[in-house]
Amino acid sequence: MAEGQLVVRLDGSRVYSRMLVGGKAHGLSKICAAGLPTPPAFTVTVDACKQYFEAPDDLMARLWPQVEAGIAWLEAASEHTFGRGPVPLLVSVRSGAPASMPGMMDTVLNLGINDDVERILARRCGARFAEDTHRRFRELFGQVVGASDEHVPTDPFAQLRAAVTAVFDSWNSARAVSYRRHHGLDGKMAGTSVTVQAMVFGNLDDRSGTGVLFSRNPLTGANQPYGEWLPGGQGEDVVSGKLDPLPLTALAQTHPAIHSQLLDAAAWLESDGADVQDIEFTVEAGKLYLLQTRAAKRSARAAVSIAVALQQEGLIDVDEALARITPAQLDTLLTPVIEASALAGATTVATGLPACPGVGAGRVVADCESAEDAFDDGEDVVLARETTSPDDVGGMIAARAVITELGGATSHAAVVSRELHTPCVVGCGKGTLLHLAGTDVTVDGVTGRVYAGRLPLISPSEDGDPAMAKLLQWARERSPVPVYKVGTPQAAGLPTVDHRDPSTLSAALASGAAALAAEHPLPALLVLLRQA
Repeated sequence: MAEGQLVVRLDGSRVYSRMLVGGKAHGLSKICAAGLPTPPAFTVTVDACKQYFEAPDDLMARLWPQVEAGIAWLEAASEHTFGRGPVPLLVSVRSGAPASMPGMMDTVLNLGINDDVERILARRCGARFAEDTHRRFRELFGQVVGASDEHVPTDPFAQLRAAVTAVFDSWNSARAVSYRRHHGLDGKMAGTSVTVQAMVFGNLDDRSGTGVLFSRNPLTGANQPYGEWLPGGQGEDVVSGKLDPLPLTALAQTHPAIHSQLLDAAAWLESDGADVQDIEFTVEAGKLYLLQTRAAKRSARAAVSIAVALQQEGLIDVDEALARITPAQLDTLLTPVIEASALAGATTVATGLPACPGVGAGRVVADCESAEDAFDDGEDVVLARETTSPDDVGGMIAARAVITELGGATSHAAVVSRELHTPCVVGCGKGTLLHLAGTDVTVDGVTGRVYAGRLPLISPSEDGDPAMAKLLQWARERSPVPVYKVGTPQAAGLPTVDHRDPSTLSAALASGAAALAAEHPLPALLVLLRQA
């Protein structure tokens, strides 16, 4: 990147690094370089965001001519004109940190529309589409920038400038700060990029729609495509959880050629990235466009299954497979499950789609403030919402489980819960959950059931899962020290290691052997591997 260049064009000439352009634009640059279908886009770099916080006026003065040049390039590439006729170009403005932070920062769609553009679109594409597109823009712009309808700029470049600065500012929003703190990302990233991309419209006609595809099942790790499809939808409709999409098989039934093209693209991207991909796509008038690809958030069980499968398929080696599993994921996977005998007499109070495996129990709360307060007081709670939004991340972090009335398995609640490894059930039905506030429940994220009361639990064994057993074998073979269970003759006189307490590791490494304080050896073995 040339000195002073704050904007890069995603023209397929190269794949840009995450630290330069953020995760979203990195994925788009891979899509472009592979010749896969995607609308033209340019990106304001992560370093521009850093400079914005140091001196906003100076940065915007230097940045804006490059943004205007980027828009001119989009106009030429799309053969549309920004915010005016005869064929209007509208754009999306999206955040993109170097590390994935799903839903934590802001996005504006359909930017560039005003009353004149709505009339042009109505003549070209129909009044319903034009009105729907304008409404969506006003709602998102109002949420992100904070402007009421009468204060939304009519000038498309004024809209764009306000959206770019709003995305920069969202880097320091309460939800983004809370997310980075929880995941230990503070200090590791300088800010977010801003990607400006030509819009394609899933709400255009009956041959249009939007969806999300995982190249493998992010709940179980099964090697089969998994996703959702929403005919007539746009952008945030699926991930917001406000609408209930159809399974991806519905796309195969109505648009088999597009479905086949999508799966081919997903297979290529997975092979190229040597990891499971989470792909957002739009179909406009029967044509497929890929809008994003990234390494998929997955449940702890899926993480283990996928790591072993990718090694056996030759995409990664054993050391990489072990490196992709964290002790925290294994702790989650080895947490207790509902005792089988207790299920016979259990009362089911809600049923939905399993979105993240695991079992969580506690008192139901219906707002995030109550969840965070209860967490501070040492109380276990289950967060019940109609649907979650990025503003709910603090409550989701505090909860033992998350349940929602609306949304599918690729909604915000599902994706964030999988990253947090918090048991989650979504789409239980409107009006089915909020009345449970104040009662105790047990949430089973494997079956999608919510039971009355706190059911008794039992601890699982890693030997019962072939992928876990394989991972344990690899970890034992590579561990720098042998590990024995406390109380066995072999453990006598050895230093005790607990993987949750790094201070216990040095003595174990120095002595060449260790006694294990925890019940399951695998998390400790992984920590020892990382410390060696």
